[in-house]
Order: sequence, then C-alpha cells, then structure tokens
Amino acid sequence: MAVEERVKKIIAEQFRVEENDVVPEAKLVEDFGADSWDSVELMIAIEEEFEIEFPVEDAEKTQTVAAVIDFIKGRID
Repeated sequence: MAVEERVKKIIAEQFRVEENDVVPEAKLVEDFGADSWDSVELMIAIEEEFEIEFPVEDAEKTQTVAAVIDFIKGRID
C-alpha cells in the first residue's frame, strides 16, 4: 500500500472521518477538529506504522494531510 493510502487510513481512524474526506489540502485542526491530544495520538500511530520518529516540533509544522505525507516520505526515502 502506498504512503498516501496508509496515511489516509490512519487519519480517518484517528479522527473518525471517512477516508474520502482525507484529501491532501485538508487541515488537521480546521477540517478534522484535531486538538493537541489528537495530534499526539496521530504522531504515535504514524511512528508505529512507518517505524519512524515524528518529533513534536515537526508535528507542529505538519498542518495538512499533504504535509504529513511529505514528512513521512522524507523520512522513509
């Protein structure tokens, strides 16, 4: 499964939204209502799925689905 598909699935599960709503331009806070705890849970899920570290300072910079995907791709390539 491609990175994008895996990220969409994780975000949909974490924020209890439909995968179809998880589009690259979607904003985690504004569109999915993510708070700081949601962000931590998302970081943990991503770390486990992709076996990477997702530092808090990087999480603060990843405000959209596309930014999360780009961050992961930068860590696994």
